[in-house]
Amino acid sequence: MVKKGYKQTEIGVIPEDWEVKPLKVVAPLQRGFDLPYSSIKDGIYPVVFSNGIGAYHSSYMVKGPGVVMGRSGTIGKIHYVKSDYWPHNTTLWVTDFHNNDPLFASYLFKTIPWNLYNSGSGVPTLNRNDVQDYLVAIPSPKEQTEIAAILSDVDTLINSLKRQIVKKKAIKQGAMQELLTGKRRLPGFFGEWQSFVFGYLFDFIPNNAFTRAQMDVSGRVKNIHYGDILTKYGAYISADSKDIPYIAKEIDLSRFSEKCYLQSGDLVIADTAEDETVGKALEVINVECPVLAGQHTLLCRPKVRFAEKFLGYYLNAACYHDQMLPYIVGTKVSSVSKASIAQTKLVVPKYEEQQAISSILADMDDEITELEQKLAKYRQVKQGMMQQLLTGKIRLV
Repeated sequence: MVKKGYKQTEIGVIPEDWEVKPLKVVAPLQRGFDLPYSSIKDGIYPVVFSNGIGAYHSSYMVKGPGVVMGRSGTIGKIHYVKSDYWPHNTTLWVTDFHNNDPLFASYLFKTIPWNLYNSGSGVPTLNRNDVQDYLVAIPSPKEQTEIAAILSDVDTLINSLKRQIVKKKAIKQGAMQELLTGKRRLPGFFGEWQSFVFGYLFDFIPNNAFTRAQMDVSGRVKNIHYGDILTKYGAYISADSKDIPYIAKEIDLSRFSEKCYLQSGDLVIADTAEDETVGKALEVINVECPVLAGQHTLLCRPKVRFAEKFLGYYLNAACYHDQMLPYIVGTKVSSVSKASIAQTKLVVPKYEEQQAISSILADMDDEITELEQKLAKYRQVKQGMMQQLLTGKIRLV
């Protein structure tokens, strides 16, 4: 039974005063205009490509505000443009809003499953003729404006958090460059740092060759995969983290001796990647459960005591990682050998200074993590608001 104030339509239940209309009478689309890179002249007008603003040109083709979406290569990515602009040939742009709010239209477009209309065999492609009859629910212009204003406020918060995260990460990178090279010494610390060859400080411990397909969400023994080191983990990780997968229970692990299992302070280095991130290191802390190092990794165990988290930060800093660049081999896939890593050098302070440096960098990481968690929360809130507001389940008038 449809509740009072709502009606059943071909696209579901919507408010009685809303209308169901095809896109072609709400915000019709047209293919963008060709503009070779060689023809772009520096200017103030954004050139909107399928994945966003890619340049600024001296002239424009469309008066703003406008809504542009990717039609080739990247399809369905929505861009709201306030100023006059040039929609590139790889996009579709709204030719007429028919008195609808442009900002509202941009949010409405984000709810449409454009990928279902992909007509490309190799390169993803969106044909405007395939989507012009797509039905959408449209409120009054007044309600459109109010919906857009609320969602825009949330976007402002999200963009503010993004800027803060970028700024904090830049500050941290600068701090790493100064603190991990000794260019800036913390109060109370003096004396020369010591230089060591990597192979002198670490033992290499056997890893395993288990693939991602052999991982599971539960089990007894965890496994650190090189892909997660490159894309998911930071400089260090606690062994009890839910982000570390398990080895499938049916796999026999009897061939792995006690020595093969990670200890707190061990380093796991990704020896393979598709770019110069090869050699990214992960320090594992708080090891109280069985953990192994997986495919395409080097497990390195310190022979001497280091402050917790220090090695994770140090080995990922440019002052150390740049040493690996001459040793990287491969074209499509890059790799670095155990023998090459063993030749690299570490220049490190005494234990107490390591502790102080690690504490500062860890505090910075905590601040960044807190901001990233807030960002994820606001994004989730926005998705929920869009679902409620753009279907009329929550009314603003």
